[in-house]
Amino acid sequence: MSREILTVVETVSNEKGLNPEDIFEAIEDALVVSTKKKVYTEQPEVAVRVAINRETGDYDTYRYWTVVADEDHEMPACQLAITDLDQEEWSIGDIKEEQIESIEFGRIAATQAKQVIIQKIREAERALVADAFEPRVGEMMYGEVKKQTRDGYIIDLGDNAEGYLARDQMLPREQLRVKSRINAILYHVNRENRGAQLLLSRTHPEMLSALMQKEVPEIAEQIIEIRNVARLPGTRAKIAVKTNDHRIDPVGACIGMRGTRIQAVQQELDGERIDVVVWSDDPAQYIISALEPADVSSIILDEDTKTADIVFSTNDQLARAIGSQGQNVRLASELTGYKLNMMLEEEYKQRQENESKGFIDLFYERLEVDRDLAQALVDIGFSSIEEVAYVPVDTFYDIEGLDDDAIDMIQERAKEVVIADELVKQQNMKEPSQELQDLEGMTVSWAYKMAQKDIITVDDLAEQAVFDLEDIEGLDAETAGQLIMKARESWFNE
Repeated sequence: MSREILTVVETVSNEKGLNPEDIFEAIEDALVVSTKKKVYTEQPEVAVRVAINRETGDYDTYRYWTVVADEDHEMPACQLAITDLDQEEWSIGDIKEEQIESIEFGRIAATQAKQVIIQKIREAERALVADAFEPRVGEMMYGEVKKQTRDGYIIDLGDNAEGYLARDQMLPREQLRVKSRINAILYHVNRENRGAQLLLSRTHPEMLSALMQKEVPEIAEQIIEIRNVARLPGTRAKIAVKTNDHRIDPVGACIGMRGTRIQAVQQELDGERIDVVVWSDDPAQYIISALEPADVSSIILDEDTKTADIVFSTNDQLARAIGSQGQNVRLASELTGYKLNMMLEEEYKQRQENESKGFIDLFYERLEVDRDLAQALVDIGFSSIEEVAYVPVDTFYDIEGLDDDAIDMIQERAKEVVIADELVKQQNMKEPSQELQDLEGMTVSWAYKMAQKDIITVDDLAEQAVFDLEDIEGLDAETAGQLIMKARESWFNE
């Protein structure tokens, strides 16, 4: 038997390129399974291990028990209570084992070992592919359509590597034929034991970047830099570029003489229309460029909330900015990272008037000042009680007839209002139970935000679904699911 084991290890190692240690471990696992089936049929929870001598092929079999605390002694077949042992010799967590008679490496054990070895071969082959291609994620692959499946296509990438192009990663009207050649981006390498391993896409933004790099030498040479890409695959796209050499026009270089460069990219992407935009570190200028061909009348940015109000002088310019089915504004928003609010000048003026009236009413009612002073506060830019309370005193000097005493009085009154509002807010704030705060994986911030949604106790959390927690900042869906399952543990224990 020992000679047979060594022969199996040597043969499989040479034929499949597997580490001999992995094969020894597979045979040990197979012998364990066979031993438990043959010797401990009525006690499947028995713990057994097999140790093969790597030099001779001889092997010994052991049954073992884990030393546990008395209250954890639930499986006598593989556990020993600490009080049943000499506590000077044994500690919780120790392993006590005894050698038992080994079974022969016969037909059944050999069959099971073969199955384990085949699985390890598959795992090793997948690991080799993952190691080879993981550094190439984001790179464009060129391959041949090998086979059509129900949900996509198998792409032969050469060197015994195959990629998978799902239908939802293809352009909308795209049809492929077996043996045809195709470009696609490698966007993910799946290391799990199931499913396709090299996942390809023709809809990812990186696909456009890779094609532009292929067609525009200045990009490949890093004279021109791609800063961002936004796509509606197969329909329209915007790409933001900047030049590292002021002598070169980045837009002209990307489009090419008579549009030859950009047309080659569009042809590869089934006619997808591509707008080349000059990137700018000035957000306002960047947004204006992204909205071309529309002419922007004015723009008001809020960099904290990443929103921008875009004002146009005519309906025609507003329509151009929005584009067919909202494509232009949607891509411009994705490209710049700003939420864009589009409006005409009349609409913007009306909104300003409404906001001003709202602020005047706020200051008149909460600060108990007359309407003329409330109007003056709005005119110099105040839009909240907090601003009035805490801005430097000299900010008020633009208001005619307001002396230092009057300014102090206004600011003191504003501070009183702010403090009063904060007290009301705190009194109305619901407090989560200590048990919810102490739940494994929970943070205090999340617990308090849940309390505002009437999730006060662990039982309250157990009754929620993941989508009930999706608006809690910093809490992703996976973590939310884990917290809910942790809260439900008490149900299963009962």
